[in-house]
Amino acid sequence: MAPLVLDRLNVVTSGTSPSDVTAVLLHGWTMDLTTWDRVAAALPGRVVRYDVRGHGRSSGEGPSPTLSELADDLAAVLEEHVPSGRIVLAGHSLGGMTIMALAESHPELFARVTGVALVATSCGNLPAVNAVERLAAKWLVKRPKIGFGRLIAPGLRVTFGRRPRWADVRAAAAMAGNTTGTAFVGIREELTRHQRREALAVLSSIPTVVMAGSWDVLTPIRHARVIAEALPSAEFVIYPKTGHMLPLERSEDVARRIAALM
Repeated sequence: MAPLVLDRLNVVTSGTSPSDVTAVLLHGWTMDLTTWDRVAAALPGRVVRYDVRGHGRSSGEGPSPTLSELADDLAAVLEEHVPSGRIVLAGHSLGGMTIMALAESHPELFARVTGVALVATSCGNLPAVNAVERLAAKWLVKRPKIGFGRLIAPGLRVTFGRRPRWADVRAAAAMAGNTTGTAFVGIREELTRHQRREALAVLSSIPTVVMAGSWDVLTPIRHARVIAEALPSAEFVIYPKTGHMLPLERSEDVARRIAALM
């Protein structure tokens, strides 16, 4: 099963490890691995990134994956690209939820995980799909790619905090436009079923940092607080006047905190 999954995923490896640790960076819904470009370049060792199914350059064929299936994809990537040594997992938004799903379905893999960064994410109780989203979904699901990257840039501005780089807003819009309609609609629906607070117990003995933007409208800061309460030994970092796109908005500090786990 793993080779078939990996054939569908665009995986990028960079850097070399001065020790036996590899950072694995997971991007958010409608984004792609380039979300992490600046962070990856600032990390001290080997880095593995990949595009989630239906995102970036990964295949979008077939039905939209569940979070459990995305966790299986992550397990396959670890088996193929990080077969030995220590692992630091960093997940932004959907990426953080995928780490939680991995903890739920493959807790044994965390024996090699020596650090976790949960960036602008949630362990559950995300909002239901509203009527406007359901109406749009009937049209979007038929599109091979969402498209309209330039047109949706002003709308994506709200996902950032104060005074973002406009180039970052445009980049996020381009990534969203390159997401398949099936993944856009299906994963949005899947997020409403995400309830994995109990899975966080697998991380209780692993050095963990929880990062949140105070102006995040997609995974508001209350979601980060729930995670921090479930992991009382974790470092909890709040970025004032910052939105959901922390790997872009606060790339230097996010990289510094992930590097500390390495």
